[in-house]
Amino acid sequence: MDLRTLLKSSGVRNFTKLLSANVVAQVIGLVVYPILTRMYAPEDFGLLNLFLSIGNVLVVLAVLDYYYAIVLPKEEKDAVALTQTSFFCLLLTAGLVLLSVAFAKPISILFKMPDLTEYYWMMPIYVLTMGAWNILNYWYIRHKEYGCISRYQVSQSVLSAGGKLGFGALGLLHGGMIFSMVIAPLIALLLSLFSNMRKTLVPLCNVSKNTMWQQGKQYRNFPLFVLPRSFINVLATQLPVLLLTPFFGAKYVGLLSMAVLLAYTPIGTISRAIYQVLYQHTTEYVHQSLPIKSMFRRFIGYTSVVIIPIFGILYFVLPNLTAWLLGEEWRVVGEYIRWMLPWLYVSLLTGSTCYLSDVFMQQHVGLFFEVLLAICRIGGLIVGIFANDFLVAIAAYSIGTAIAVLAQLIWLASLVRRYDKSLA
Repeated sequence: MDLRTLLKSSGVRNFTKLLSANVVAQVIGLVVYPILTRMYAPEDFGLLNLFLSIGNVLVVLAVLDYYYAIVLPKEEKDAVALTQTSFFCLLLTAGLVLLSVAFAKPISILFKMPDLTEYYWMMPIYVLTMGAWNILNYWYIRHKEYGCISRYQVSQSVLSAGGKLGFGALGLLHGGMIFSMVIAPLIALLLSLFSNMRKTLVPLCNVSKNTMWQQGKQYRNFPLFVLPRSFINVLATQLPVLLLTPFFGAKYVGLLSMAVLLAYTPIGTISRAIYQVLYQHTTEYVHQSLPIKSMFRRFIGYTSVVIIPIFGILYFVLPNLTAWLLGEEWRVVGEYIRWMLPWLYVSLLTGSTCYLSDVFMQQHVGLFFEVLLAICRIGGLIVGIFANDFLVAIAAYSIGTAIAVLAQLIWLASLVRRYDKSLA
């Protein structure tokens, strides 16, 4: 496929649409941070990220990961049943999280963050909202409704950025960012539902319990293997906040959270856009017994040519750049990001293609790599805790992550080779 044909392909157009919306959304979110870092203290960011870390772990458990399978069935009624099953699981989980509000104070004491007690009541709302969007997102991917995804991303980012600035201007500095991170996605979700009522809600209203049960059994690999994989992945991702907060305090965790935000946001933005498009296209190719190796190799090659030189330049300018952007108090954020660069590079490649384990029903092997990733990350953090050095913890965590994610990428490449060889 030549460059002109590639640029005209529907995959590239869809990727461009999603990436453009993602970039706009993330630029809106990031452009306010030079103001927010001069408005809120690092401790406020630490409190926010502890709330989000707990919430994101609960969101993963909320729908048993059935929503990942919504893209896969050939029959529309089967996809509808999987979507309904996901919403049913979400409602049950949100109810359990609501019960946990009664234990807000012991949870806050566990993490040595007493201020969390005051805001934990918003956790059920956050879990319900983010879980609902995860389900709806994959319903949109199945139907190539990339415009709906894009509008949600932009509106959520605008509402979140405006909320943080607004609460800060009103003097609600301690919990203002938490309010924003709960309210913004809720409003964006409601706007998405109401604007696509006929396409989104009407097809999902006809519930067939037998079909739901059948699809739940057929795609049981998702709760059996994908759910533990996702849980371990998000837990390992949130470990720096969850594990380091009791040992180093909210300030250091707030600085680290800013490093992860600045470093991983663009990488996550790009990988999510690629993932959503490649997942749908790869599934179509496999249904038609078409080869996928060339698509996989082009992605790896083009991405590496662009990313490696950019990261090389960033390594030398990061500390000065973060000090100029956020304020001198945040200079160390650039040092943290330096150690993350190898991890970010391999994460972009692996995060964009990790759907391959679902396409080829190899979730049990994917689970193994998530366990390996968690072990490497926990080991790195323990090294830093025993050394009583926060920078050592971040460096060891990042190196361990890069090694584990690279091993997973090599395995994903082997899946592609075996599939193409089976066609021959």
